Amino acid sequence: MWGLGTLGLSCSAMYARHMSTVEEPSEVQILKVHECWRLLRSNSVGRLAVSGGSGPEIFPVNYFPEDGTLILRTAPGTKMDALMGQEPVALEADGFNSYGTIAWSVVAKGLPEAIPADDPSQESAAHGLSPWEPGTKDFLFRITPTELTGRRFVISDSKRWWPAREPLEAP
Repeated sequence: MWGLGTLGLSCSAMYARHMSTVEEPSEVQILKVHECWRLLRSNSVGRLAVSGGSGPEIFPVNYFPEDGTLILRTAPGTKMDALMGQEPVALEADGFNSYGTIAWSVVAKGLPEAIPADDPSQESAAHGLSPWEPGTKDFLFRITPTELTGRRFVISDSKRWWPAREPLEAP
């Protein structure tokens, strides 16, 4: 494989060359399910969207893909109350390539279920889930996706959409 040094290009030169050849509007690539799972396995941080008593809530979460499910750890509170409510949730994760030129986003929707203390997932999650926030997070939940969607797209050059326009008035 050719490295950037071999070709005599720096990362910024490679980025500039890539961006100068991209035509607008950029095509959005809809991802197949297996590609969505590959990207979810390459990441461990996402956002959990739930519908709570006071309306929609979004929480940053660490997750761990296991056997076609997503496992997350939490502590008592609003997030856990929503997960216990047996209402559908969505977990969204995103990222970009090492050059910062191509982005992706994956959304998994499904019903959460509490993972019992004697479930084998407890052990595998212990090795793959490390919360960022301090505090005890002793409760594991599993989301089995009923819908898994994703997309990949070239990040547009900010010069193409700046300056921002005034918002349109609603009819």
